[in-house]
Amino acid sequence: MDVKKILAAADHTLLTQTATWAEIRQICDDGVAYGCASVCIPPSYVKQAADYLGDKLPVCTVIGFPNGYSTTMVKVFEAKEAIANGAREIDMVVNLGWVKDGLWEQVQEEIQAVKRACGTLILKVIVETCLLTREEKIRLCQIVSDSGADIIKTSTGFSTGGATREDVALFKAHVAPHVKIKAAGGIATLQDAWDFLELGAHRLGTSRIVKLVKEQQAAGD
Repeated sequence: MDVKKILAAADHTLLTQTATWAEIRQICDDGVAYGCASVCIPPSYVKQAADYLGDKLPVCTVIGFPNGYSTTMVKVFEAKEAIANGAREIDMVVNLGWVKDGLWEQVQEEIQAVKRACGTLILKVIVETCLLTREEKIRLCQIVSDSGADIIKTSTGFSTGGATREDVALFKAHVAPHVKIKAAGGIATLQDAWDFLELGAHRLGTSRIVKLVKEQQAAGD
């Protein structure tokens, strides 16, 4: 297991409703100190965090979060505002009602609209696997692949379940080669994180990994 590789893949995350600036600042400090891929934080803290971090670490934020049923115009506005405030990565939630209704063209058009707002910046598409059938997951792999988005993401961490090994393997088998995978939610151990990377994930959405590494260092492991 390569702990540095795990940390380098981690979007160090704090999205709780009660998150304070002091907590966000600590997430930023730890993200830099431990060589994380980004910090993933609420939209209201993006400008403050981007100003605080400068070019030390990318700021990621969430759009249409966590339920995904904002209108497309609202999601596009959220993305544009976040980018104007300094976000360099955007994690959007798909409209799950449209998925259940089989409105695949609308789902894809919405992702494309948000991607246009992102331009060359990274767009991750959260599909909330715990609420989907296997067939819906496979279809969303195709939709995300065709949409121009950069990464498909398993979960918000705010629903009934998070990333599973089975879902990451399924994504790996069905997304186009240019689409990367983010496993998020429920990553409880370093072994979980390593397993997801071994299965094909490129990013990890987690609030726990840095804490686990700190504990490991304190124990002298």
